[in-house]
Amino acid sequence: MMPLYAVLLLAAGTYAYRAAGPLLGHRLALSDRLRHLLAVAAAVLLVALVATGALTQGHGFAGWARPAGVLVAGVLAWRRAPFPAVVVAGAAATAVLRLCGVG
Repeated sequence: MMPLYAVLLLAAGTYAYRAAGPLLGHRLALSDRLRHLLAVAAAVLLVALVATGALTQGHGFAGWARPAGVLVAGVLAWRRAPFPAVVVAGAAATAVLRLCGVG
């Protein structure tokens, strides 16, 4: 478990980071290329988090049912389905595959 001082330090850092945007946003002049790179970096980070959550459980592979459910949800999100439908369909696909014996 993470010590309390580490949690407080992370909370303070997160708050400071979020507050810096509105306070310093007008003072920084970012080039269009840097803005594009920051947007791409945010997307890559999001994909990495989704992949880690979808493919691993503990220290090993989560099985094939979870990535398949994430794939179903991803396709529905890409097709602009309503968010509740995306979540329910992804969970349902995972549940059905697990019921069928697919890890």
